Amino acid sequence: MTDGRSWQGNWKARLYERVRERGYESLTAFAEARPTASLVELAEALGKDDIAGAQVFSGLVAEAERNHRVTRLVRGQLVRELSRHLSNGWPAVLDDDARMDVAVALGQWSAYTPETHEAHVRRAGDALLANPPPPGWLPLGPDDELLRTLLPDEEA
Repeated sequence: MTDGRSWQGNWKARLYERVRERGYESLTAFAEARPTASLVELAEALGKDDIAGAQVFSGLVAEAERNHRVTRLVRGQLVRELSRHLSNGWPAVLDDDARMDVAVALGQWSAYTPETHEAHVRRAGDALLANPPPPGWLPLGPDDELLRTLLPDEEA
């Protein structure tokens, strides 16, 4: 959104009102019902003209912190970035184009990682590059077995 309407007024109240209008108890439940949707797609589903992807992510982080589920949120964000940038799954060959797509997906993931998990994300990204998953691998949600190996739940 370029006109800034999404930031006007009480956007947090508006965000949660939209979530409830769609029948969800939490923003997390709304997002997890759409595990491969980008933050922009989630925002558009809540209010194309007055909800921004950054607002959705801010709300998701706040809920994850309250519920001690930040690692799950981080895994879920990787799913979103891989779905967006590697729609055919992990490339069989990391030629220049594929390497760029992987770098963008991992870079975006890192950019949306809460500070508390940055080191974990760097290690997980390095592990994916050093030992690539099978060609075509594209996790469908945060509970993917490989993702849980890369980023095991740590919260109590």
